Amino acid sequence: MSFTKVKGTYDVLPAESPKWQALENYIRNLYGLYQYKEIRTPMMEYSQVIHRESEDSDMVTKETYNFKDKSDRDLTLRPEGTAGVIRSYVENKIYATSNLSKFYYIGPNFRYERPQKGRFRQFMQFGIEALGSTDASVDAEVITLAYETISKLGLKNAVVKINSLGDQASKSNYREALKAYLAPLKHKLSPDSQLRLEKNPLRILDSKDPVDQELLLNAPMPLEHLTEESMKHYQMLVELLSSLHIPYELDKKLVRGLDYYSHTVFEIHATIDGFGAQNALGGGGRYHELVKEMGGPEIPGIGFAFGMERLLNALEAEGITLSQEQRLDAYLINFGNETKKEAFKSLYELRNSCIHAEMDFSNKNFKTQLKDAIKLNAKYVIIFGDDELKLGQVTVKNTETQEQSTIAIKELVAYMKGFLS
Repeated sequence: MSFTKVKGTYDVLPAESPKWQALENYIRNLYGLYQYKEIRTPMMEYSQVIHRESEDSDMVTKETYNFKDKSDRDLTLRPEGTAGVIRSYVENKIYATSNLSKFYYIGPNFRYERPQKGRFRQFMQFGIEALGSTDASVDAEVITLAYETISKLGLKNAVVKINSLGDQASKSNYREALKAYLAPLKHKLSPDSQLRLEKNPLRILDSKDPVDQELLLNAPMPLEHLTEESMKHYQMLVELLSSLHIPYELDKKLVRGLDYYSHTVFEIHATIDGFGAQNALGGGGRYHELVKEMGGPEIPGIGFAFGMERLLNALEAEGITLSQEQRLDAYLINFGNETKKEAFKSLYELRNSCIHAEMDFSNKNFKTQLKDAIKLNAKYVIIFGDDELKLGQVTVKNTETQEQSTIAIKELVAYMKGFLS
């Protein structure tokens, strides 16, 4: 019997791990610069955290992994990061200790959807949440950070697509206008959009069905139904982005895929070879009801998220390398029990001095050990021979210049540190 990975999942093999680590380190450094602090929440939540009455998106209604535990409690594997962060923010009363709380997160999420390139059923996502302010300058900071996440990596032609859904009054006004426009066309809409027309008409703007897209060409748009206050918020945001020379474009049909958004919504796009029109790498938006819905006070927030797999695919397509795998400093060659004991002791001492070292543990002959050292791209080989051991010495050889020296074993660490410093 052979075993395979679960459909829609993948293994990150040792040869691929460095690029994941490099991207994670890049995220931590960049977001720390903006004073965002890491938060880690569980991969599973009680189902009511994810399946809220107000959330009718496909992600929640069709794609979540739901199960009961041994105590018959309903649990859901998180399909995105925001809900868990807000639950933690409310449960731990973080709002009582800070006027503006800024978090970032990195972790796995789960959605039951058709696997395809860059989209998996278990996937890694990173993102931020800023909680506690309605000011447009916070929107501008969040969007700037999302843009810089892409642009500082070297991806070409990064641009922000933005829209505003407005406050609850704006959304209500627009919902009625859109329903009035689409009602006579209901019979032409796709089956999904026909269902959404009564319950959640804004979701129709996000439809990928070509017939729906054709019917929406002359439809009213959210920006046309903003209240005065909502329009002021939007205008201040674009002024701030312009002052920072952040490239942005208005996308009047942009609504994003979650129902809790209000006011600002945005996506980050870049021109990626081989990605075609599907060049959105991340996005997010503002939300004003979510904290209250989770049992907290009326506190607004805004955030974004990126899929790591898709971003790594984009970097690979553009030939952008984040890191090189750590090169081995030294490979220790030995010739049997006595020399192995001394080599093993020196291996520990070298590693204890932050020198990347390895040795043979399987009694290979000298020629094979030397081949292993070259295969591992070791800068030096350190040879523990029987004759040298009797004199308390080892031979150190530079694999590039072929120069070698014989030194006292007790001086090995200092000698290597001198070469590698």
